[in-house]
Amino acid sequence: MRIGFLADIHGNREALDACLSQAARQGVDRLVFLGDLVGYGADPVYVVDRIAELRETREAIVLQGNHDAAAVSGTTEGMNQYAREAILWTHEELDSAQIAFLRGLKSSYAEDDRLYVHSDATAPDQWRYITDAKEAERSLRATDKRLTFCGHVHRPALYHMTSMKPAVAFKPQAGTPIPLIGNRQWLLVQGAVGQPRDENPAAAWGLLDTDKGEFTYLRTAYDIERAAGKIHAAHLPQILAARLYIGR
Repeated sequence: MRIGFLADIHGNREALDACLSQAARQGVDRLVFLGDLVGYGADPVYVVDRIAELRETREAIVLQGNHDAAAVSGTTEGMNQYAREAILWTHEELDSAQIAFLRGLKSSYAEDDRLYVHSDATAPDQWRYITDAKEAERSLRATDKRLTFCGHVHRPALYHMTSMKPAVAFKPQAGTPIPLIGNRQWLLVQGAVGQPRDENPAAAWGLLDTDKGEFTYLRTAYDIERAAGKIHAAHLPQILAARLYIGR
């Protein structure tokens, strides 16, 4: 089975559609959305409806991220000024059905030898970031699953650990399949579909081939000009559009 992982779409319709098109070309059998469907971008209505449709028609797994939770409540505690403005705008854009969909999402999901979370496994609802090997080890030791997939950081990253040794970071290269050796635990941090922050503006997502035991980080070009133009038209903070061009 080929499973596509998409995290941090952040209301970016163009990036989402481009990744879904590439996933179809790659023969993806199943989709997993690792949270933060909304926030920052100007198309939260489209993104929520599209992903809700995929859950209904293709049994996609959809998790809640911190921006989704904030959009439901309209509460922006702990967010910076730009994120707050975008969340308050998003909250007003969504209708009751879309709010209900986001509210009903879980923050983690386990199946087979895999755990899916938005942030980390120790406390999925507390939205902790994984930015180094120490934090990755904390997350890996919180689960007995061999593979953990998360988003939240907006930068692709990979960590692995054996039972007797600490976690080790490995820098993945886009497009290069990584064999997930069976005697290790793996933590695969997805980059962001809708707002990358690793200085690469292309949308980031990942592909797991369960038959081959391989994972591939992928990048997909999309119409940034159109996505940024919509942010300007919605009178959202201009920085949210500018950062799309530079990927940070």
